[in-house]
Amino acid sequence: MNKTILEMKNITKDFSGVKALDNVSFSVEANEIHALCGENGAGKSTLMKVLSGVYADNEFTGDIYYENNKCEFKTIRDSEDLGIVIIHQELALVPDMSIVDNIFLGNEIGAGVVVNQYSAIVEAKRLLKLVGLEIDPLTTVNKLSVGQQQLVEIAKAFSKNVKLLILDEPTSALNETESENLLKLILRFKSEGITSIMISHKLNEVMAISDRITVIRDGKVADNIDKIEEDTEMRMVRSMVGRDLSNRYPDKTAEIKDVIFEVNNWTVKHPNDNNKTVIDDVSFNVRAGEVVGIAGIMGSGRTELALSIFGRMYGNQSSGEVKLYDNIIDTSTVTKAIENGLAYVTEDRKEQGLILIDTVNKNISLTSLDRVANRGVINPNEEIKQSESYRELLNIRSHSIHQKVDSLSGGNQQKVVLSKWLMSEPEVLILDEPTRGIDVGAKYEIYKIIDDIAATGKGVILISSDLPELLGMADRVYALHEGSIGGVVDREHATEETIMKHMLGISAEGN
Repeated sequence: MNKTILEMKNITKDFSGVKALDNVSFSVEANEIHALCGENGAGKSTLMKVLSGVYADNEFTGDIYYENNKCEFKTIRDSEDLGIVIIHQELALVPDMSIVDNIFLGNEIGAGVVVNQYSAIVEAKRLLKLVGLEIDPLTTVNKLSVGQQQLVEIAKAFSKNVKLLILDEPTSALNETESENLLKLILRFKSEGITSIMISHKLNEVMAISDRITVIRDGKVADNIDKIEEDTEMRMVRSMVGRDLSNRYPDKTAEIKDVIFEVNNWTVKHPNDNNKTVIDDVSFNVRAGEVVGIAGIMGSGRTELALSIFGRMYGNQSSGEVKLYDNIIDTSTVTKAIENGLAYVTEDRKEQGLILIDTVNKNISLTSLDRVANRGVINPNEEIKQSESYRELLNIRSHSIHQKVDSLSGGNQQKVVLSKWLMSEPEVLILDEPTRGIDVGAKYEIYKIIDDIAATGKGVILISSDLPELLGMADRVYALHEGSIGGVVDREHATEETIMKHMLGISAEGN
């Protein structure tokens, strides 16, 4: 049995009288991968911020012991000096700076105030090779994919002689291949003596690489799992949500009727290269009460299809027609798309879906200001009334509608985005990765909302990289392959294998 490298005892942390952590005790053994799970807002990230010095020792009660020594961290630098390094879910890189400058930002190589750029580049190359990223360290970060940026963050951690690596939702923004490669990298670090704490909502990933699991619910330790077994995943779910979610998806209640929405012969050119076709002659339809899934591997054109339909936000040239209730509609701008009954929930709620520094009510009313205004002047009482009704309808957990959105959990932020678009009363709702970065309990609530929307006779388009999610929610699934429809499968005949074949362009004969 490995020795204990970390002990956190009786940690209590509150914000304005609300306990985020309530007498939490947590331990990690040397050279293990220890998963930390729980619903959004359960206290996982807060606990790791306590450990890493984001919250100074006078901002919480309890004790931290690292390598048998009691620690009182005043700043992040104090924990990093001991080899405890945290990589936050929101990557902390400077986009316009080079990889090498990002790696050593605040930790520059040199003497006095003079940076030794040559030594920094040599060391950056070594660190990048260590994490499996073969790229020029002088490349600016804004030219990297999200997966590559994640590797730069890890290289940055290794520049600080990391012993205990904390990864907060490391694969939340990565595609399947990038996620798999990162998990392999974490396992390799373990073989090289690095201890890791991984916060994740992706229970399959937790099951795949973790040695032990701690589940936190409502700021308290709900379960400690020392051995991964066949029923561990369901045990985690029960511990996270406080109830048994034997069925991850709600029973279908919507009655599917006639076609209400059609896209015919839709073709879109690349925004920077008119000779490159990104969406090629795509046609599909949605019926009243139906949830239509859109599947496809990264680069297949899923999001580009949605963006080009909704206000032509993607591409510099598009052709084809969009019909609602058998009438051709104009979706050439976002305003016209909204006026003609469309709504689009972006895959990136923080960057594109919300104004994080604004309040719940201001975000909810954003697309429907005409409904809360009189002659161009906002009626605050009407705005509050409308926002409060959606807060109640979608069970948004906030202190009030005047709470700032950036202080909400990911699941509740997503409900605010959904409220914003539901208030516009769309006929067709396009959802792009609506449950990304959301815990299993909040996912079920989102699924129930989707089912309720369909039950009112609206059409729902669900874009997702999660095949089980599509199988659980969609009545039909269109699979995109290189910008074209590779196949369509109805609910009765849909399997992961069938959808994946269509996504990869493999015909029934295997060609």
